[in-house]
Amino acid sequence: MITLNIVTYNIHKGLSHFNQRIVLHEMRERLRELNADIVFLQEVQGENSRDIRHPHSYATSPQHEFLADQIWPHHAYGKNSVYIDGHHGNALLSRYSIVEWDNLDISAHRFESRGLLHCVIDLPKTDQSEITQPLHCICVHFGLFKRGRRVQFNALIERIKRMVPVDARLIVAGDFNDWRNNASRLLAHELQLHEVFEKNLGRPARSFPAGIPLLRMDRIYVRGLEIKRCEVHSWRKISDHVALSATLAL
Repeated sequence: MITLNIVTYNIHKGLSHFNQRIVLHEMRERLRELNADIVFLQEVQGENSRDIRHPHSYATSPQHEFLADQIWPHHAYGKNSVYIDGHHGNALLSRYSIVEWDNLDISAHRFESRGLLHCVIDLPKTDQSEITQPLHCICVHFGLFKRGRRVQFNALIERIKRMVPVDARLIVAGDFNDWRNNASRLLAHELQLHEVFEKNLGRPARSFPAGIPLLRMDRIYVRGLEIKRCEVHSWRKISDHVALSATLAL
């Protein structure tokens, strides 16, 4: 039996809560401690020529590459929001080969740039005779407004119905900004997806703000995988979200 350790984390562009300092080194160490096989990241800066809040700090590499380093040799980045000094978006880090990936623009209006990063991962075989279907992973960061999120949920559902076989294993994770939890019933009905904390503990985890988590913003939805464990990681001095992890069995 293959088990997968999954993490989702909104890294807040590598800045601490209230944007006081750059915390990428601390984030990398914390993520390594979780021994994750696949990491779903949101608000990742792919380029930042100069951070005006830290005038002496220049980016030397995209943040997802810095975080992946030697632990996650395979990674993909979806550029969503572009501005004068750079851009940011979603990223996925993996121990296993990403055989294909695509970034879909799901922005509902011009004030919020949002994307859906869809990766197909080639999982290891448990024995030589077994043919293992690829794992589909979708990293999302939805908008702040209900009407826009409705558009984005519809885009997610349409994408999965069109591109993911009904018998394929699937993980959808990220920052849904869905504090009223309208997503779970919709995704269960349309796609047979189940949120790991809701399935194990009765409701999604509180994940924002990191100092005193009150809102259930971040989720891990799965299909075709057994939920073995799920956990909240309250790293209060880095990012404004907590990290969520789950152990899944094929």
